[in-house]
Amino acid sequence: MTASLRPRRRTVRLVLSLLAGLLLAGTSVTFTATSARAEDGYRFWGYYQWTKGQWAFSQKGADATVPADGAVEGWRFAVSGAKPRVPRAAGDFAAICGKTPAETGKKRVALVVDPGTPEDALSGETPGPATGTCVVTATASTGAQILAATGPDRIEKGLTCGINGYPAKGCGDQVKNIKVPATDTPVTLQIKSAVGSTAAPASSTSDSNSSSGTPWTGIIIALVVVVLLAGGGFFLNRRRTAAK
Repeated sequence: MTASLRPRRRTVRLVLSLLAGLLLAGTSVTFTATSARAEDGYRFWGYYQWTKGQWAFSQKGADATVPADGAVEGWRFAVSGAKPRVPRAAGDFAAICGKTPAETGKKRVALVVDPGTPEDALSGETPGPATGTCVVTATASTGAQILAATGPDRIEKGLTCGINGYPAKGCGDQVKNIKVPATDTPVTLQIKSAVGSTAAPASSTSDSNSSSGTPWTGIIIALVVVVLLAGGGFFLNRRRTAAK
């Protein structure tokens, strides 16, 4: 009985060895393919939302997304591989829209546009500074409409290829053997004037004091004129008295 089981055990071991070899070979092929794909990437504008204190890659296109009042939208131009490269500045709604009054029937959306680094740029192109703009718009406005409100954008085949003229050409171009930094150095946003706001800007303290307070400059000038006239009349009377 024992002698009859030995050939079967050898057969089972042989089959298991072959299966293990095939699994290892498949794993090796998978790792090699993954590594090869990771070396390539694309140069494009990515679309993001500021959520729970961080940027998240949008699950929908800008034309299918309707941000709520108080939302922060982000766009970043970069060479990206498997991991998206988010805007380098935080989505600070207060810093971008804090000085823009709310308006009835409209929403305020903070828009962050980061053209990326010189290393991300196409040859001959120079990225501008990262900007923050408060967009006051209709409540039904989409992310694409919010972006378009701040300046011209270049759309090709449904893709946002250029924002405010950057870059002037190209759209989602593939880049071979990319070198993506582990982290991007944070930047400070250049806050631009609000777009779409029709509310009168709030008066500053100094403006209210100067407009509603006593016009001290006018009073002082009037007093000086009175003193000069009175002095002139006094000397004139003395001369007349002396002449008599």
